[in-house]
Parts: sequence; structure tokens; C-alpha cells
Amino acid sequence: MFETPFSVVGTVITDPVPRRVGDQDFTRFRVASNSRRRTAEGSWEPGNSLYLTVNCWGRVAEGVTGALFKGDPVVVVGHIYTNEYDDKEGNRRSSIEVRATSVGPDLSRCRIKIDPTRRAPEPAAASESGAAEGPEEADEHTRNSGELPISA
Repeated sequence: MFETPFSVVGTVITDPVPRRVGDQDFTRFRVASNSRRRTAEGSWEPGNSLYLTVNCWGRVAEGVTGALFKGDPVVVVGHIYTNEYDDKEGNRRSSIEVRATSVGPDLSRCRIKIDPTRRAPEPAAASESGAAEGPEEADEHTRNSGELPISA
């Protein structure tokens, strides 16, 4: 299959819906990417909008589930394709979809706090370096700052 690399900056317009397909996690949601342009008078007017379905599999699906919600600003990277299908009346339809390889918050439009829940250092590595820096020290500067929690 020919895969076209694609990235889009937009807003989540449907809550992500997780489910299992066979033995894999799958999550689907929709994104709107809106443009605007400057008029000759210097004011801004809305431009075109792109609406697409984002399909996440495996670890990407796990990361999206419970972390993203309707209204969140996101950056989606993946491969774009057209999904063709017949609707209930038998009419041929198509939709633009992305199989996401990476999904994250758009940091130009929100603030986040990375969840310090990560792999613990191996005991040998912690004893060699003396005292390992714990999550309390690592995110001291972001505590109580009103940032959104995002799992790494």
C-alpha cells in the first residue's frame, strides 16, 4: 500500500473512542484543522477547514485514551489515506483518514505537565550515581502551575 506521510495541527472535535480489535487496542477520533487569512484591511477572516478521522493503534491508542478529549489542541503525525464505503442508502462515499504514528498536544495552544510515572532506574544504576532524582525533584518547577497532566 502506498502511504503518504502527513502531519496536521488541529482541535479534537469528538471524544476519542477506544476499543479492542482482535488483540490490539484501537482508538478513533475526529480532528478539525481551521485556517484563517488576513484581509486587505488587516483584519482576520476564517478560511477553509479540514476535517479528518484519526485512527490510532497499539501504544498510540493507549496513550490517547484518557489523555485527549473533545476541544484539546493536538498535533497528529501519520499516513493519510481515503476510506471509501457505501452509506445506508447505497451511495458511494469517501472520508479522509489518518493512521497515526504519533499524537501529542499542540504546545502553542496549551500547557502540559508530563506525568513523572516512568520506568524506575535499575537498582545498580541508582546506587552507582549516589541518589537518583525522584519525580518530586524532577517536576518541582511545574507543581501547582495549572498545567494539563499528560502521560509520557
